[in-house]
Amino acid sequence: MCKDISLIKDMPQLVIGDLVAKMPIVQGGMGVGISLSSLASAVAKEGGIGVISVVGTGICEPDFNKNPVEANIRTLRSEIRKAKELTDGIIGVNIMVALSNFDDMVRISVEEGVDIIFSGAGLPIDLPKYIGDNSKTKLAPIVSSARAAGIIAKRWVDKYNYVPDAIVVEGPMAGGHLGFSIEQIFDTNYTLEKIVPEVIEVAKKYEVKCNKKIPVIAGGGIYTGQDIYKFISLGAAGVQMATRFVATYECDASMDYKQAYINCKEEDLVIIKSPVGLPGRAIRNKFIFDVEHELKQPFKCPYKCIRTCDYQKSPYCIALALMNAKKGNLNNGFVFAGQNAYKIKEILSVKNLMKSLNSEYKLALQAEN
Repeated sequence: MCKDISLIKDMPQLVIGDLVAKMPIVQGGMGVGISLSSLASAVAKEGGIGVISVVGTGICEPDFNKNPVEANIRTLRSEIRKAKELTDGIIGVNIMVALSNFDDMVRISVEEGVDIIFSGAGLPIDLPKYIGDNSKTKLAPIVSSARAAGIIAKRWVDKYNYVPDAIVVEGPMAGGHLGFSIEQIFDTNYTLEKIVPEVIEVAKKYEVKCNKKIPVIAGGGIYTGQDIYKFISLGAAGVQMATRFVATYECDASMDYKQAYINCKEEDLVIIKSPVGLPGRAIRNKFIFDVEHELKQPFKCPYKCIRTCDYQKSPYCIALALMNAKKGNLNNGFVFAGQNAYKIKEILSVKNLMKSLNSEYKLALQAEN
């Protein structure tokens, strides 16, 4: 066994068509305003794929309350351009299917030349229609099951003659909105370890049929380099990580938001019922306590940002709550987080985090050989 870790090979590259990421790490898109140009460019600069979340990009704009759609569109263009100015690495965007202006955000992302669009929170069955013949933007659906992967791939191939450039599989340990029922989240039949090989089989079917490589990227609860090694050993081409990147200096959230991760305990991570119509994982605080105990009152929807949001029955506006949290006003908002957020004890630079993950990966590889 080689004892000098410097002699052990680094993580494999993640290849998506003509895009080559030196490290097989996709930084998960986090809204509202948590992953913008600062975080995305820092990750891309270190060889990963940096991702801007398009949800609520314009929340800090002075006209956001009056013109949220225009503010979001204007700021999305600006954030993409900033990120591309800061790095020549790979920059993507994450666009929720449930967004009321999904069409606008996809078109703008393509116009601005993002390298890849990741899309979930619903089935992006018509995403390829926005891609022109001269576009180099890649498309990657985010799914929580092999069935969803199969539905999307079939639709894209049959209707648009377009094969997914990659597929992201998000397991039930992820933060934010989840593509599972509350029962499935805690069911061992729905672990990421079980779902990833099933999605890989779907990808292989279309690889053979369409003669195109479809890398599968595993996400949800991946925390260490050892985790990365495990899923690459299972056949994944790379991983998606979001929670780890919140506690970095470059993350676009406020310091109070980041501190919530450092302060939280395992028992603080809870599943909530989101107004969006999906369960979500968040860090319990007074705001969530008040919602659970019906201390929040119904409101008038100010933004109409999510098509699936049942705002007439909800006691709070999730966009406003997440906007407050991003700014550090946690008395009037809450923080989404993955199941392993409680393990975070300090804020690091993205550079040092990526170095640490690579070292952990190499140690796991060394232990196996």
